[in-house]
Amino acid sequence: MPELPEVEVVRRGLERWVRDRTVADVTVLHPRAIRRHLAGPEDFAAQLRGRRLGAARRRGKYLWLPLEAETSAGTPAQAAPDRAVLAHLGMSGQLLVQPHDALDEKHLRIRVRFADAHGTELRFVDQRTFGGLSLHDTVPGDPDGLPDVIAHIARDPLDPAFDEDAFHAALRRRRTTVKRALLDQSLISGVGNIYADEALWRARLHYDRPTATLTRPRSAELLTHIRDVMHAALAVGGTSFDSLYVNVNGESGYFDRSLDAYGREDEPCRRCGTAMRRRPWMNRSSYFCPRCQRPPRVA
Repeated sequence: MPELPEVEVVRRGLERWVRDRTVADVTVLHPRAIRRHLAGPEDFAAQLRGRRLGAARRRGKYLWLPLEAETSAGTPAQAAPDRAVLAHLGMSGQLLVQPHDALDEKHLRIRVRFADAHGTELRFVDQRTFGGLSLHDTVPGDPDGLPDVIAHIARDPLDPAFDEDAFHAALRRRRTTVKRALLDQSLISGVGNIYADEALWRARLHYDRPTATLTRPRSAELLTHIRDVMHAALAVGGTSFDSLYVNVNGESGYFDRSLDAYGREDEPCRRCGTAMRRRPWMNRSSYFCPRCQRPPRVA
């Protein structure tokens, strides 16, 4: 599933190609792609027609396009957005900007056309249909038009407003382990299995380390590694293991070539040379170095 760097790459593409464009028409080709919009495909399309899209925003693994507020005359008002199109990519969702005459993708689910002469449209493509688009009210007064359904999602570590002290305090209070905490989107958003393993390897922390044992400097160091690995991934377009994750232009990322932990079972640790290990973990896998990341002692 795309994590923060991959979703941020898509957001940046939408910022460039979709911002300030007015929706002319919407075609929903598969109802499952808008299943979270309970009013159905026709209502989804009707509510988008004629609305202008604001700057693409992101919180953790979610991104959204605010719909600029309108006056009674139908012109944009100088106010916080009142509604937003929320996108979740799921396992295989793609938001692509394509020319009007480009052939339809095999798994095209939604097409958005604009009322301008740019000659491009926005397409939502999703092979597994786990992702989708939906329309939501925004948190009253929020300048970014945050959809109310994700107001509980924590800020992510690249957000300037992320509170490090509150994060450390929450870690110490929770009776859990460090990787479970990193994947808790109500505590810190945007971190998934790949970047959790990468950051923990860099911090020399075992994934089962109890959070109550982390000192303030240790949790600050872990945050630094999380940010560093995410910035490194962003610099090369994110991590693509297959063709399912691409940016808005259909291009893959290359961070998979730089991974230090994830997917490297039996390969030598880049730090000490010990064979990397993989362990089943919460219906996923955890990759670690048994020498650099020693498991916690059992009391």
